[in-house]
Amino acid sequence: MRTRQPTTTALEEQRIPVRAKLAAAWTSLVLLYAYVDILAFFKPGVIKDIEAGVVFEFDISQPLFIVFLTLMAIPILMVVLSMTLPARANRTTNLIVASIQVPFAAFNAVGESWRYFYGLGVALELIVLALILRYAWTWPRIAQSATTATSPDGETVRAQ
Repeated sequence: MRTRQPTTTALEEQRIPVRAKLAAAWTSLVLLYAYVDILAFFKPGVIKDIEAGVVFEFDISQPLFIVFLTLMAIPILMVVLSMTLPARANRTTNLIVASIQVPFAAFNAVGESWRYFYGLGVALELIVLALILRYAWTWPRIAQSATTATSPDGETVRAQ
């Protein structure tokens, strides 16, 4: 009878492209925004206020919802932009948009009675935004040499 030996081979660590990291982080941020808002519906009195036409002390109106949609569309569109913009524009756009999103994320905790719930939500959102800023800031650079060329979309390709 043969005794089975446990396998101890290391798992392969594949490098994740910066674009994929950024798109995943923006997706996580959007999901956090959505789930904090969805869970907030279970807070006592929220549904009653909505039925009365009020959201966070604002009267429900088309302009208010346009503002909400615009604020949510920005991180949603960043998922696509992070995967499609050329590297230089991608890095710059991510740095600017993530920096602007920080105060919006922090605003969600202002004046809330459920400080732990909203505090956790804001903390998680700020962590994800910090990751986005880090990924964009530390975007790898490639030294241009005689053996490399640039494709039409700005990506570096090796000459054969």
